[in-house]
Amino acid sequence: MTTPTHTTTDLADPTAPSTRALRVLALCGFLLLAGCLVLTAVFGLVDAVEGDGVGGGFLVAGFWALALGAVAGAAALAVPRSALVAAQYALAFAGPVLAALD
Repeated sequence: MTTPTHTTTDLADPTAPSTRALRVLALCGFLLLAGCLVLTAVFGLVDAVEGDGVGGGFLVAGFWALALGAVAGAAALAVPRSALVAAQYALAFAGPVLAALD
């Protein structure tokens, strides 16, 4: 019978961010989401006043991106993974960009 030559602690990446740092980044991501929500709403209101008065598909997609960013942030708080935090930030920035395309 052979025994493994390494333990599970040997497999951990020493350069990976800690769970506390990921949770702090996720909390800061909620502040970013709030700011992007305001910016997306401003784009929607400007389009309603200056445009045809009807919100298009890109505006709706922008708000959905922000909602999905909030879900990714909540998941990052529960299970701190760097991919979830990156998705939260990417979706936060995607909201105003999609609304600006409308």
